[in-house]
Amino acid sequence: MIVLGIETTCDETAAAVIERSPDGRARILSNIVLSQVAEHAAFGGVVPEIAARAHVEALDLIIANAMNEAGKTYDQLDGIAAAAGPGLIGGVIVGLTTAKAIALVTKKPLIAINHLEAHALTARLTDSTPFPYCLFLASGGHTQVVAVLGVGNYVRIGTTQDDAIGEAFDKTAKLLGLGYPGGPQVEKEAAGGNPARFALPRPMQHRKDADFSFSGLKTALRLEAEKIAPLSDQDVADLCASFQQAVVDVVFDRLRAGLRLFRAQYGAPKALVAAGGVAANQAIRKVLHRLATETGTTLVAPPLDLCTDNGAMIAWAGAERLALGLTDRMDSAPRARWPLDEIAAAKGALQRTAAYK
Repeated sequence: MIVLGIETTCDETAAAVIERSPDGRARILSNIVLSQVAEHAAFGGVVPEIAARAHVEALDLIIANAMNEAGKTYDQLDGIAAAAGPGLIGGVIVGLTTAKAIALVTKKPLIAINHLEAHALTARLTDSTPFPYCLFLASGGHTQVVAVLGVGNYVRIGTTQDDAIGEAFDKTAKLLGLGYPGGPQVEKEAAGGNPARFALPRPMQHRKDADFSFSGLKTALRLEAEKIAPLSDQDVADLCASFQQAVVDVVFDRLRAGLRLFRAQYGAPKALVAAGGVAANQAIRKVLHRLATETGTTLVAPPLDLCTDNGAMIAWAGAERLALGLTDRMDSAPRARWPLDEIAAAKGALQRTAAYK
């Protein structure tokens, strides 16, 4: 089975072609990603109108390059998958409309993919991870702990009550006058800082639930910065290190609670899976390894280029759904918001959920 995947939910224009064998193994035939970082850097964040226009200008060529690199023709495709949300609605419309046009012309099935589901299933693309597993999804817009029980079968165990982790990193970078995107800049500065210099809070630590909160941490950082302004280079490094250490401590505590809840409901997970752009942060990856070791769980963390938004994850999610006969109509609507646990499940998903309980 060969599927073309299209990703345009934020500031990456991406397309990929993957092949899924009958036994569920995957092969990435191409994976082209065009970043829009330069277009948004001057604004300190993604500007939706600029992002949508950039997708329009680049997408046709990105798709052509993905098809050429894969060495496939449209006749050889078994399906066309595109991210239909959640995301910036202008960009989602561009990608989904393009996929519909290709599907109509080639008479191939359309698969409208939830962007979060694509992240959730990436571990099966890279490592053939069996169900059920516990997903830590951390990105600029989302921070969730999810029980992944099957294709289209997701139970949210914990989520953020305010800012996502990536958003907190970006806002911290902006506060300290660092560049965009903020996450990598904060991580770079933190490497030369003292994480113990500023006593920042660890929100929601030691609670029985698995929820997160980062707005108070961000406010505490701003207050510390205001106390010692103007900031020296070392001050910035120490603030970044203290912020990152607080995030790491929160992630360890909240995920430990999430794994405890997972085990109580579904038994031992086959793996702890990290997904989303924040999973590329090395300090967070290190604490995830520690947590997996301490809880007797295997950590599955995809390569860095498959943690951030890409077309391969969309194509793979499309192949997983297509293998179960799950396709979508041409009137499928783009969505700015689309909770992961509202995805249409594969036939028999409820029975599998009951079996895990």
